[in-house]
Amino acid sequence: MIVNGEQIAEEIRGELEQEVSRMNTALTLVIVQVGRHPASLQYIRKKMAFAEVLGINAELKEYDADISEEKLRQDINNIISDARYDPYSFTGLIVQLPLPAGFDTESLLSIIPVENDVDLLSKEATELFNEGRSVILPPVVGAVQEILKRSQISATGKKAVVVGHGKLVGKPVVTWLSQQGAEIAVATRSTENLSQLTEVADIIVTGVGSPKLIKPNMIKQGVILIDAGTSESDGKASGDVDPACASRCAVFTPVPGGVGPITVAMLYKNLIELAKAQNAL
Repeated sequence: MIVNGEQIAEEIRGELEQEVSRMNTALTLVIVQVGRHPASLQYIRKKMAFAEVLGINAELKEYDADISEEKLRQDINNIISDARYDPYSFTGLIVQLPLPAGFDTESLLSIIPVENDVDLLSKEATELFNEGRSVILPPVVGAVQEILKRSQISATGKKAVVVGHGKLVGKPVVTWLSQQGAEIAVATRSTENLSQLTEVADIIVTGVGSPKLIKPNMIKQGVILIDAGTSESDGKASGDVDPACASRCAVFTPVPGGVGPITVAMLYKNLIELAKAQNAL
């Protein structure tokens, strides 16, 4: 089965629209963007468009790539401080990654209050998720969960390989799959003999941004292959997985149009859940 992420995201959007219509408070997502990283720009456009359809205010705060870390930190703190006087100024806050080289990303992300952290990237939100106490899931994890649920697949007892160990994909997916009872192996694009891990995996999730890293001869028939990696190859968006793998997979997510749209939908599901918690709706 080739996953149609656009269709799934549209179905989730319909559910979220009903939730928003029942709420008696305005929702605002503030997105902080530094520089003009191509993949980030594309992702932000999708986030803004999804918000518009839902009737949610998405406010983009753009900064040049040469902004100092101190100035960025000050502005993020100001956004949060303003909300203390105007509770409708924002419901959720995103600091779009990647940030410029040399910035203390961990420290900047941890400024975000846990009740506004729709990405679950602050230290406090990450700890809650790792301990199984978070009311929401990291958006990519939410997308993986949705794909498995719709495919009627349980991760319990499955051999899973996660390729990549970054903040957005690898680390949270490893945590969640472990919580589900999967047997986990973690790899990177430079792992020697990567195929020895992938050939025996029941579930593979990738997120390294290395075009066509996973080839058909590296996977077994009937594998669940979830590609959350995005990069550019020959001027087009490419995933970590060679599209030729699809014929060998029980579940396959293409790039583009697979995990990405579902991740955006899950971001707004998180926003709504946090709004409910904030307002006891």
